Amino acid sequence: MNLPPRDLLARMFAAAVDAARPEQCIPRFLPEPPAGRTLVIGAGKASAAMAQVLERHWPGPLEGLVVTRYGYAVPCERIEIVEAAHPVPDAAGREAAGRMLERVRGLTADDLVICLISGGGSALLPLPGEGVTLEDKQAINRALLKSGATISEMNCVRRHLSAIKGGRLAAACHPARVVNLLISDVPGDRPMDIASGPTVADPSSCADALDIVRRYAIELPAGARALLESGAGETLKPGDARLAGVVTHLVATPQMALEAAAGVARAAGVTPLILGDSIEGEARDVGKVMAAIALQVKRHAQPLAAPCVLLSGGETTVTVRGTGRGGRNVEFLLALAVALDGAPGVFAVAGDTDGVDGLEEIAGAFVTPDTLARAWALGIRPLGRLDDNGAHGFFEALGDALVTGPTLTNVNDFRALLVG
Repeated sequence: MNLPPRDLLARMFAAAVDAARPEQCIPRFLPEPPAGRTLVIGAGKASAAMAQVLERHWPGPLEGLVVTRYGYAVPCERIEIVEAAHPVPDAAGREAAGRMLERVRGLTADDLVICLISGGGSALLPLPGEGVTLEDKQAINRALLKSGATISEMNCVRRHLSAIKGGRLAAACHPARVVNLLISDVPGDRPMDIASGPTVADPSSCADALDIVRRYAIELPAGARALLESGAGETLKPGDARLAGVVTHLVATPQMALEAAAGVARAAGVTPLILGDSIEGEARDVGKVMAAIALQVKRHAQPLAAPCVLLSGGETTVTVRGTGRGGRNVEFLLALAVALDGAPGVFAVAGDTDGVDGLEEIAGAFVTPDTLARAWALGIRPLGRLDDNGAHGFFEALGDALVTGPTLTNVNDFRALLVG
């Protein structure tokens, strides 16, 4: 290993993010210009940057509307960029979603719609279904975020309470040709789960959404419950004729990001092992499991010998029970540090590749062998902070927070455990 551990971890995180930057992944997937109009639509934390790259490489006229998170806008000349709230939606997102739906109506078979979708797009297109208000959607979103539901479960509920998700936006584009360019931030890379699938088919049902609501004891406002129970919130299913002209490309995925980080590790003389690109579960439980694997490497050179790095992606969850600020990556790391108990030679980084872990403008944090000792020296009780979902404050106090600012992309969480 020819780099200090923390520097190597930081370089691997940066490589993972860089692999998913729009300028790296958009140009080779651009379609041929149509005989008619080219309209660009999209939503997500990376979608404004995707639009900018598209503008630079598109050979003909185009126009459009893309919604991104506050602080994630970039200059575009022909595509309008609107900022809105994430993860809890706001009126700016609702208005932009309504305008987007209207802009795609009345297109012809000679027209082309290029849809730029990335993580975060679900909250940024909060156009409510019939009988549902924005306030209803905000309350449901907050409850889902605290419930411990997986991203797939949350997006199933969101799709069936929406007037634009679950293929509805693509249906409005018909009969125009639709080309989806997706940056995946979801375990399994299923298009219907990326921004809740506004331009793809959805095999799930209103009944599935109701099951999820019951499972996590989510209180539904009357209008939302009526929409689901009546079946009026049903989405477009595979085989729907209005989706026949839709082509979908996954232009960047968590696996691509992990492979880029693995390349950095090899160049530094460290053997990488990718454990999975779609790991889910309670963040603190995943932290304990990852600690056990790292200790097995340290003690028994299994499943491989040190120096090595254990890489993984996916999206864990946090069931918020305390008064802390949550954050799945930092909660994973705090549980990891507690389980490692100061094991020598084990370092870690975890962060959200969009630069925002939970509700905080902090991507994640670092763990070192002396993390617990430094916390105790400051009078901070690691287990107490974990029980209170207070990992963000824990790592901020130690000076170990990972702050990147908006990365303008999003391929979900990145985790690396370096065993020396």
